[in-house]
Amino acid sequence: MPNKKPTFEKVSPGFGSSLIVKQHTEKRENNFAFWHFHPELELVYVNKGKGKRHIGNHLSYFNNSQLILLGSNLPHNGFTDRLTANGTETVVQFKPDFLGDGFFNAPEMSGIASLFERAKKGILFRPEAKKIVGPKIETLPELEGFERILRLLEVLNDLAQSEDYSLLNVDGFAFETKPQDSSKIDIIFKFVNTNFQRHISLEEIADKVSMTVPAFCRFFKKATGKTFTELVNEYRVVHATKLLNESQLSIADICYECGFNNFSHFNKQFNEVTGKSASNYRKEIKKFIEQQPVAI
Repeated sequence: MPNKKPTFEKVSPGFGSSLIVKQHTEKRENNFAFWHFHPELELVYVNKGKGKRHIGNHLSYFNNSQLILLGSNLPHNGFTDRLTANGTETVVQFKPDFLGDGFFNAPEMSGIASLFERAKKGILFRPEAKKIVGPKIETLPELEGFERILRLLEVLNDLAQSEDYSLLNVDGFAFETKPQDSSKIDIIFKFVNTNFQRHISLEEIADKVSMTVPAFCRFFKKATGKTFTELVNEYRVVHATKLLNESQLSIADICYECGFNNFSHFNKQFNEVTGKSASNYRKEIKKFIEQQPVAI
């Protein structure tokens, strides 16, 4: 049975707690990703796993680990496709004022307040930050009450001081829409997620949300900041990065596997989305893997 989850996700901490900490240590075969948002910030650390990042208008793929911080009302899908052996995903959700209205306005908290502001664009932390902060995040489920709050503040302070990060969503995309509009976006993204490898006409997708094509185009551009064609091409390019990473398929085969029917068009779109050619992308992935230390 399909997992019908709300577009607006209500996050409710347990009794006696002002934040939610969830940890997954097993493979979740039926992890239905869905397009959603909530007023809570969300900190996600995956130590060993694979998945797709779809945050605001940003699409990318990760193939090992990730540490991200999302700001309030920043729409996103679920992240982990699968956890590898001994893999763990830890998720922390908390409101910007979870310690009171003025707590993060104090001078001593200015760094964390600035971190929360940057998080509105989605922050991806790189290896050095993950190495320091990741293990601390994984201890949060073991702690309670005052100790948990102290550890979270320590984590946030570490992240605030780190320069080892990049912003995922450079244009900003905090979602403040009417519930019915958000529901339409949810339907559109779910449909594209399962059908991007084939041609999707504007008539077909507009019909899915009971709109005329002109009305759909105006609505989608206003809601996402891009055209529907741009979104589909981004999905295809993200899938191509996954295949370049995980498969031995030729780049030509990958082009058609992802839903492109023209090789030169594929190359152009890949370059526009990633900033490099598919062949250079694969070379960089291969070089990166060769440089990694052998696990003992």
